[in-house]
Amino acid sequence: MSASDGTPLLHRAIEAECVFNGDWIPSSSPLLPVIEPATGELLMNTAMADAADIAVACREAALAQPAWAALGPREKAEIFLLAADHAVCAFDELALYVARESGGSLHKGQHEVNEAIVLLRQAAGMLSQAHGHGLMLPSAAGRLSYARRVAHGVVGVISPFNFPLVLSMRSVAPALAAGNAVVLKPDPQTPISGGFLIARLFEEAGLPKGLLHVLPGAADAGEALCRDTNVQMITFTGSTAAGRKVAEAAGRNLKKVSLELGGWKPVVNTRACSIALQCSAA
Repeated sequence: MSASDGTPLLHRAIEAECVFNGDWIPSSSPLLPVIEPATGELLMNTAMADAADIAVACREAALAQPAWAALGPREKAEIFLLAADHAVCAFDELALYVARESGGSLHKGQHEVNEAIVLLRQAAGMLSQAHGHGLMLPSAAGRLSYARRVAHGVVGVISPFNFPLVLSMRSVAPALAAGNAVVLKPDPQTPISGGFLIARLFEEAGLPKGLLHVLPGAADAGEALCRDTNVQMITFTGSTAAGRKVAEAAGRNLKKVSLELGGWKPVVNTRACSIALQCSAA
């Protein structure tokens, strides 16, 4: 089944198997209901990954990463272009999941899908640029400076619920393009659009198994990801308070850390809208 032939990108097996490591596999953790904020409707039941699940994923990612880093740029780029093509074919399905799961409008969902497609194509473009393997730098007269970009190894991505698809893809796509393996922990409020949809796009595109792991989880899973010695870099988008904890946990093993913290969400107040509803939406 493939998004390109009109069949749904998601499939019901995800409910029972819930975490992704190249295959859809069971987790020993209890199921978590994913609820549409606007209606209270159940969208899906998914398991929450625990620290043991994270450890297995990080170990498998570290084993898979060297072969991916050694793969040629043309072969890598083709995977990102195929993933973008599948996103185009499944555009309406993706946009609706983003809107329903994150409590946004359909227009917001469409915007996120458009941006995700752009990010996938930009990742493919990274691999075709001359500085993908080496970069000439300005130097003093008579001297030549050369820099080469080298993959970190395994990158842990902790993404938020407010723009789940685009803020996950913003970290996942370039990390994979640079030759890393990725362990993605989407927010448990948005595991579908923040994780499983991305997993399905790369699965359909033929990404080798073991390079992308998607494990929804709570704070204990995030802490385990930050502390795991197989992970060389953590990217986190979320609150300043949580970001401090991420930086502290990652810093104990001197991991490289990228943090985007805080932010403002203005709300337009009208007479027809209740204060309680606005506070809930914010």
